[in-house]
Amino acid sequence: MSAITIFGQGNMGQAIGDVFKQGGNTVNYLGNGDEVTGLGDIVVLAVPYNAALDIAKKNQAALAGKVVIDITNPLNFDTWDDLVVPADSSAAAQIAALLPDSKVVKAFNTTLAATLQSRKVGDQPTTVMAASDDDAAKQQLADALTDSGVAFVDAGSLKRAREMESFGFLQMTLAAGEKIGWTGGFAVEK
Repeated sequence: MSAITIFGQGNMGQAIGDVFKQGGNTVNYLGNGDEVTGLGDIVVLAVPYNAALDIAKKNQAALAGKVVIDITNPLNFDTWDDLVVPADSSAAAQIAALLPDSKVVKAFNTTLAATLQSRKVGDQPTTVMAASDDDAAKQQLADALTDSGVAFVDAGSLKRAREMESFGFLQMTLAAGEKIGWTGGFAVEK
């Protein structure tokens, strides 16, 4: 069992919290302006990319030693046509650079809130992919997801966050363009 702190109480924050609770973990939420104290072992940044950067900049000391999960897809919300990070980088890499004493993991960005809530994509279990340079952090996340109703896949090093963000971006643009539903998405079959 892990103690989880989630920044953000929107659809994704609530869905991720429910998944962790089903896995037997304790979950608390922090909103904009809340005092950042008593953080759990795992901290989830379930906020837009710019807000995640701001949280990382302002809370380096509080996040030191923590597993920090970046769920963002750094989409240009003005155009919905590109990502706002350099092509050879990722939001997760940008956040990791701000948090050198944290264990940054990219996860949950390739799922939609509805598929986390239902634990299904079609007839397949919702899969949480995770990328990090810290294998112990990925294992801690995998352990926290045990009995949660979702599957887990280790996607490799933090460099894979770039592809995961492109994948998440594609899924979001397909849903926004009504080519797939917000309750659908991509499934991973082992």
